[in-house]
Amino acid sequence: MSIRRWPAVLAAAMAAVLPPPAAAQGFAFGLFGDMPYNHFERQHLPDLLAEMGREPLAFAIHDGDIKSGGSRCDDAVLGDILAAFRESPHPLVYVPGDNEWVDCHRASAGGYDPEERLDRLRTLFFAGDESLGRRRMRLDRQSRDGGFPEFRENARWERDGIVFASLNLPGSRNNFHGPAGRGGPAAGFLRREAANRAWLSGTFARARRIHAKGIMLVVQGNPGFEAFNAGAGEPGYRGFLAQLLEEARSFPGQVVLVHGDTHQHRIDRPLADPRTRAPLANFRRVETFGSPFLGWVKAWADPADPEVFRFEARPYRPSAPAD
Repeated sequence: MSIRRWPAVLAAAMAAVLPPPAAAQGFAFGLFGDMPYNHFERQHLPDLLAEMGREPLAFAIHDGDIKSGGSRCDDAVLGDILAAFRESPHPLVYVPGDNEWVDCHRASAGGYDPEERLDRLRTLFFAGDESLGRRRMRLDRQSRDGGFPEFRENARWERDGIVFASLNLPGSRNNFHGPAGRGGPAAGFLRREAANRAWLSGTFARARRIHAKGIMLVVQGNPGFEAFNAGAGEPGYRGFLAQLLEEARSFPGQVVLVHGDTHQHRIDRPLADPRTRAPLANFRRVETFGSPFLGWVKAWADPADPEVFRFEARPYRPSAPAD
């Protein structure tokens, strides 16, 4: 995980903000992730959720990493975060990160089998067909499609003709090698890549079918756009980025990818069209805040706006030290 210095992060965040129009229509929602990593952040998680709760948001999305990579992956730790998420004032959609399953093979994390921990996350966080939170919303899960019954974490929902989808694409190289960290693709990666390809294809197909103005995709891992544009990059992400490029390039609306992982809040256009080498005009990336830089991103979606999506950084400032 790459951690950046706070002044540079805040400057980049504020420079990238696209404020909403004075009379914004549509609806608002919140984006956050890569926290809590420690006791201080866990103590302030309810306050951050309450801060979002004071805004008229349709829902909130946590894009993964609910603990640090070296801390325990025990059921008690997962259950504690689940309890906090259930108290979210708004419907909360959670996307699994690498710290809570991929990295659980580490001795400091408990020496777990990562695939077993992923199955446990599915049982705990994705048991029903609704979001978390005190106020819930209905989700379509990939497990209902028939071909990938275990992939409950891949979800899709719609609002005002805009399509949202989450995919299990975490950091730590998307677990391409598995716990061994070397060799060819692990069996678990190949199964998950097939599920993600099907879910991504189905999401764009659904958006085209309903003439959606925009699509928002949410994953945890930073897929490495710069390396991909240069013809390289991590093998665990190349297939996803190649498919995303082709789908976005032929989609008539706006596409946004939200991710965490590298703890550098930014909003940019990092995906290049290989025909022109210019940034793909209808594609943007939003990276959320990450520990130790706490905060969330307020987003607006308005089908009548040519850009469809607009964003505003909301750094979190604790009102008092944690107990």
